[in-house]
Amino acid sequence: MISNMVPVSLLTSIDSTGHIHLVVGSNPLAAARCAKSLEVGAKPLLVAPETAELHYALQKRIDNGEVDWLKKGFEDEDILRLGREEINGVVDAVFVTSGPRDPLSAHISQLCRRNRIPVNVSDAPSLCTFSILSTHTDGPLQIGVTTNGRGCKLSSRIRREIASSLPPNLGSACARLGTIRKRIQEEDHLTHMAIAGDLDEEDSIDQTSAFNKLVTEADLDAAKNRRIRWLSQICEYWPLRRLANITDSDVESVLKSYAANPSNSTPLDTTNIDSRTDKKGRIILAGSGPGHPDLLTRVTHKAILSADLILADKLVPSGVLDLIPRRTPVHIARKFPGNAELAQTELLELGLAGLKAGKIVLRLKQGDPYIYGRGGEEFEYFRKEGFGEVVSVLPGITSALSAPLFAGIPATQRGVSDQVLICTGTGRKGKPTVPPEYVDTRTVVFLMALHRINGLVADLTTWDSEDAKVADENGEVDRRRKLWPKETPCAVIERASCPDQRVIRTTLEFVGVAIEEEGSRPPGLLVLGKACEVLNKLDIGRKWIVEEGFKGFEDFEGMGLEELVLGGKEDRPDVVRGDSIGRELKV
Repeated sequence: MISNMVPVSLLTSIDSTGHIHLVVGSNPLAAARCAKSLEVGAKPLLVAPETAELHYALQKRIDNGEVDWLKKGFEDEDILRLGREEINGVVDAVFVTSGPRDPLSAHISQLCRRNRIPVNVSDAPSLCTFSILSTHTDGPLQIGVTTNGRGCKLSSRIRREIASSLPPNLGSACARLGTIRKRIQEEDHLTHMAIAGDLDEEDSIDQTSAFNKLVTEADLDAAKNRRIRWLSQICEYWPLRRLANITDSDVESVLKSYAANPSNSTPLDTTNIDSRTDKKGRIILAGSGPGHPDLLTRVTHKAILSADLILADKLVPSGVLDLIPRRTPVHIARKFPGNAELAQTELLELGLAGLKAGKIVLRLKQGDPYIYGRGGEEFEYFRKEGFGEVVSVLPGITSALSAPLFAGIPATQRGVSDQVLICTGTGRKGKPTVPPEYVDTRTVVFLMALHRINGLVADLTTWDSEDAKVADENGEVDRRRKLWPKETPCAVIERASCPDQRVIRTTLEFVGVAIEEEGSRPPGLLVLGKACEVLNKLDIGRKWIVEEGFKGFEDFEGMGLEELVLGGKEDRPDVVRGDSIGRELKV
């Protein structure tokens, strides 16, 4: 890929416990650098002449014995003799606080570079080998922001904005989730040792039977991977607000709920659901839209606020889940490869239990319930159980049509695309589907396809793809199907309308390589067809481009409904609107 991007910093996290930091200067910045060194467990050494006027905060730390003041000017040998003994006296880092105009700054920078010692010179990015990030710290949680020398005030502002958007106690949640991870690792280790001991004991007995060796090393590794993957699902899909409020008792409950097999666990105890039968239950199947909470329909938002129990799909965006009242029980589907059907069955059983208890149960889905959301199957399930009259279905904005819009792709465009086809890239039980044939004026949107992108591209561009052979009903390759040209424009759109939205614009030829290099950010979809380049064309020679972030609603921040409709807060009875035959309608 040809790239014109300016290189950025490699952000790292350094354990500075016991390090020696040399701080040159006596101004307020020198005091801040010493404070930061102490904060990360390092020992700051201040180099400044005895006649220097010290900042009061610096003087206080020296008086308290926190900072050692070497009352002299800087000498070249200082960086090679004042450090730790175990690294032959070389200091771990140097901070120069006098700024770029002082000739000593450039000299120290050159000296440190020559000896490969990290150096930071204030307000001089060209003289630095590392920079200090604007950092938000909450227990074990640290969030750092850098503008790569473009402005420390700006990075500080951005850091404050990020920190203010986070729920309180998130650092404590990180510590507790770390406890869960450690407990899982410890329990897996003990299980491994116990099984290994049993196997050794069995090996000492002369017998040919293998009945006592059903648990193998591979079994143990698979179980461990399932548990860690299960924990990662919690970290990825639980709302941050819910994670921030996790308690020690929640940790125990989560661990017990999982037990040894995720398919047997039920985090929501259905035995405690209100067992009253005098209240008639209700089930609502609702779509949460593509991602941004502002794209919820008003009726679905009302359902979220009024539900007694919410059963959410794994990919329902966290911004939507954050709207759920804290008092409302929430169960998030544990759908991952190999467990999707069990997770779906569990949701249906929980919904049925809630209905029988007279609860208002909200089945919250991503996108629209009837666009690859199993909404029809769930409606049929509850109808067969005798609850057909109390099932309501609420539409949602499907990402199949909104994601292209957010990526600047008009799914239909006069003279370019006169039809839209929505497909799934994965059929039942993970099997590939029959690929659509090429139509010059068609835009195709593939959902649930990025995990098998190479196979999908092969299906679309060749007749001999193994997946295409399997998908053919007669078991033969249909060579009448018109193949898609490899130069067909396409776009990968991930986490549409979310703050971390990403768009990869490329062609069928390079989309697989692009996803492999850029990584995956689910949920995502593939848009295919000439409409992809109507408003955004690839530069000649570029194999793909990546666009980060979503800024679709910036102009409407803080505006109420009346302002959006009428353009102002005041009542506007004089506004009129004409229809196609000239009639005027009062707004």
